This record gives sequence, structure tokens and C-alpha cells, in this order.
Amino acid sequence: MFEKIVGNEEVKKYLAGLIENNKIANSYIFLGESGIGKKAFAKEYAKELLCLNNGKCNNTCESCDKFNNNANPDFKIIAPEGKEIQIDKIRDLQTDIVKKPILAKRKVYIIDDANLMNEKAQNCFLKTLEEPPQYAIIILIVSNESMLLPTVKSRCVTIKFKNLSRNEIKQIKPDLTDDVIELLNGSLQNIEEIIKKQDIYVEVKELVESLEKDSLINIYKKAEILYNNKGDIFNILDYMCLLLFKDGRYDAIQFVEKTKEKLRLNNNYVMSIDYMLMNIAKQ
Repeated sequence: MFEKIVGNEEVKKYLAGLIENNKIANSYIFLGESGIGKKAFAKEYAKELLCLNNGKCNNTCESCDKFNNNANPDFKIIAPEGKEIQIDKIRDLQTDIVKKPILAKRKVYIIDDANLMNEKAQNCFLKTLEEPPQYAIIILIVSNESMLLPTVKSRCVTIKFKNLSRNEIKQIKPDLTDDVIELLNGSLQNIEEIIKKQDIYVEVKELVESLEKDSLINIYKKAEILYNNKGDIFNILDYMCLLLFKDGRYDAIQFVEKTKEKLRLNNNYVMSIDYMLMNIAKQ
């Protein structure tokens, strides 16, 4: 169980223990950053809950076979359409949940990005959380707990997931450079975008290295990468902070953070970057 999933070893032991000791709750919140494997955990847990041999069939029972082929009638995933999960999706779940399982002893529902349920959907969902059928298990995958109503949270067992470590990311993606792994910040959510723009970050690293030793003229030449990538500037500045922190240049970080603040307040873009470079170069 969970052998193919990297990370969160404590969660693996906890979930396996629930099944082994038959202490299954009706509703869970899987809480943590996006891109750290919560959905993979939820699906694997669901498969074990639905297994006709208590998770010991080695994928040979009918339920596991159908699950692996996305055809298990006792398992459903509810996902957002656009930017939210609307009340109609919850009403569909409520219509289905009262029907007894077909293959297994249980039915499992995963609500992906459950924090995107709008308020009407959450209030409607409360009725199901208050009195779920005994055979039903609901797993809410959540990245922003503050978006859930307190009444929803109070009716679920919350399981907290940790971000992936550098070694765990390396295990999943062995070809990644150390710089890219740093940029991921413990999550694989933005991996494709970061890899696509890896050349930009190489230039940013060269710029940061030049800030301490080059002339102001050369610094400004290398800083073209900042002036020409306005759309990615906050990610770039975050990366600069990370590099400066690694180099122990804590005083320089304050100017990067001040520049981020200026840009959020819609200060002039070029002047804000100029301010940062001039102040860091003076140190």
C-alpha cells in the first residue's frame, strides 16, 4: 500500500493503520500544498477501502481490477468546473451516495480541490456530512483550509501532508538540477512551467553572482533578464531571495522584498528594479 508514492511516510503508516484496525471515518480532509501527492494518496486509500480482500488481494479482485481501469462503480471523483465546485455537483453526489455499493462493502468519493466549493455547495454538502450512509467514505482534497466553512471542517478528520523534501523530489524526478528543485519549494505543482523557463533562472543566478563583484554597468547588462520578464517577476524575485539567503546576504534580501512590495502597489516597474539593483550593488 502506497509503495509507489514518494513522501509523507507518517501519513502512509496512519492510513494503513486505519484499515488494519478497521477504524475508518466517514469523512476526511487531506490538507497540504498543491502538487505534493494528496490526490495520489486519496486514490490509493480509496482502492484499499474498496478491495474485496481487505487490501490483500495484490490487485487481483474484481474491485481492484476495475479501479485500476477507471471503471469501479463504487468510486467517484468530483472536480471543479472552472474556478469552483457548484451546488449541482454536490446534489449529484447526494443522489448517488444513497444508492448502495455494487461491488464492495463501501463507496468512496473524492472531492478534488474541495476548498473551491462555493458557499451554497458547502452548505448543501453539510447535510451529507452530518448523516452519511455507513458505507460511504468522503475524502476532501484541500490546499486552502481557510476557504472551508468551520462546520464542514468540524465534521471531518483532518490529515496534514508535508511538502516534499529535496531528496524526495529527486527520487521522483532524478533529472532535475538542484536549482530547479530549490524553485519547486517542496511541490511539483509548477514543475512544467519552471522547467520550461529554466534558462531564465540560470541568467538570474548569474546576475545575483555578479551583484557582489561586477561594476554597475555590467550588472545592468545582466539585469536585462529582469526588465524583459515582467510577467514572471515575482517568481524571479523569490528565486533571488533564495540565492541571496544561501549566500548569507541577508541585508540584500530586504531590498528585494521592498521591490516586491513596490510592484504590488503598482509603482513604476523600471524604477522599482533600478532601486533594487542600485541598493544591492552599493553594499
